[in-house]
Amino acid sequence: MTIRAVVWNEFIHEKENAVVQAVYPDSIHETIARALREDSGIEATTATLEEPDHGLTQARLDETDVLLWWGHKAHGQVSDAIVDRVQQRVNEGMGLIVLHSGHFSKIFKRMMGTPCSLRWREAGERERLWLINPSHPITQGIDKAIELPNSEMYGEPFLVPEPLETVFVSWFEGGEVFRSGLTYQRGAGRIFYFEPGHETYPIYHDPQIQTVLRNAVRWAYNPAKPWKDVSNAPNVPIEKAREPLERKGGSLHKAGEAGYR
Repeated sequence: MTIRAVVWNEFIHEKENAVVQAVYPDSIHETIARALREDSGIEATTATLEEPDHGLTQARLDETDVLLWWGHKAHGQVSDAIVDRVQQRVNEGMGLIVLHSGHFSKIFKRMMGTPCSLRWREAGERERLWLINPSHPITQGIDKAIELPNSEMYGEPFLVPEPLETVFVSWFEGGEVFRSGLTYQRGAGRIFYFEPGHETYPIYHDPQIQTVLRNAVRWAYNPAKPWKDVSNAPNVPIEKAREPLERKGGSLHKAGEAGYR
């Protein structure tokens, strides 16, 4: 079965910054989507901030298996209604891959429930991403470490919840370290945060980074039917209990009445 992936990008830096334009003349989102399409089992399309509904209508999200999110300059311009919509789909089972500065995106902070803050430096320094688990599906095809000659430093402490798995840990030329590949589960959806990807460096052109992204899409894909009522909190009447029950004491709610939210 084909995995339907959508690569979302603000698409601002490529239009405003000459350095980014030179590195990504076809845009960050199209560069990533093109790399995903090298896997015949992945159908990759794109969406951007400026499109109606940021390109993420309910109908489109309902047909999306994995959403990749790249943002940096315009986190605050993302509609809260669209964030609600994406969060619901992740809880239903859609995979979410958050890239680089997307750690400050509304959707990642919402899913994590923490500040998602970190230390950073733009110095074009060398980054080495060490594999923590060589047998993990996301690391297949990568040998021990990925070497990036130029990268933006992200450093600990990274204010996120403890992950299910730490897949990569990065060392930077200036001495800092960072948990650069983390997995989470929210509802029925899998989430992968992947740190490298600063827009002034050709990181998404790197074959090994592209391999990780393809692997991550396959890992985040949930083939199960979407859990559409995942956010419901139904009142189960006594008469529908699996075992016979007798009401004891008082109640705030009538049978079948919705609870407070």
